[in-house]
This record gives sequence, C-alpha cells and structure tokens, in this order.
Amino acid sequence: MKQEKWFNRTFNFENSQNIFPSILERLSGTPLRLEEKAKEVHENRLTFTMDNTWTMKENIGHLIDLEPLWQGRLEDIINCQIELRPTDLQNSKTYLANHNATSLQVLLAAFRKIRQQTMITLQSIDEETIFKSALHPRLKTPMRTMDLFLFVAEHDDHHLARITELLRVKM
Repeated sequence: MKQEKWFNRTFNFENSQNIFPSILERLSGTPLRLEEKAKEVHENRLTFTMDNTWTMKENIGHLIDLEPLWQGRLEDIINCQIELRPTDLQNSKTYLANHNATSLQVLLAAFRKIRQQTMITLQSIDEETIFKSALHPRLKTPMRTMDLFLFVAEHDDHHLARITELLRVKM
C-alpha cells in the first residue's frame, strides 16, 4: 500500500474540541517510535533508497531539520503574526545535510533533544494560546496552535510510515 505524497495531502482543522493533550502524546512519542523502528537495523538498510526517495536516515534527519520550523511557527502564533513563516518547499536542508554519513545514534539523539525542546514549550502554553491562529503560507488556511501541531504529528507519522515501507522492501 502506497501512501499519499505529503504535498498532495489536504487537512481539515475544524475540530472545536481541545484535542491538544492527545496531540502532545503523539508528538512526545515520536522519538521512541523512531528508536523502536530503527533498532537493530543494519547500516545498509538505513541508507537504502527506493525510487530515488529518502533513506531511513534521511527521513529521520528531515524530522530534525524541520523541528526549528515548527518551533518558529509556534513563536509566530504566540507573537500574533498574521501568517506563519514559510518553509523551503524543496527541502534543501535535508538534501544538503548528508544525513547518511551521520550515525543512527547521533540522529536519534538529536531528534529526541530537539523534540524535547519543542515539548517543553508546548507543555507551558495556556488554553488561549492553543486556540490562537495564523495563516499557513502554503495551505492558505488559518492554523491554530492545536492545528499546527496536529499537522506536525501527521508529518511525523508520514515519515514513520515511509520508514516502515523501506523496512518492508526485500533487499
């Protein structure tokens, strides 16, 4: 089963209930889920590419690369910006980083550390901030803090699913 490409996905942010605690659980669990998937995976599998797409290490590195964007977008909402800061839609940082040359342990530790920084900030915000919003630059839709981090959790899961797909390929 092939998943939808990230940029082809659509999102519905109409939930008026406060589901933020559940979103925080998903976000805080991503480092552990990555570690569980990657444990005991041989190096040649970690750097295996299929259909000219990212390897397992590159998928993990991409999550590290984007965490400052999520943190910055939270700042944008907190600071009452009209629009969230844009991202590099070509993912240049990931393509230039050479994550395949970095050890798995370093990548996993780096992701755990930067995600923990995000979680500390998220756990300190009040309910009013959870419902504050700014316009998403690509989707052209308002995103509340809650929506932004649901989007991040979906992005995490997208890359976890891709890693699972890579693990299932017969080499």
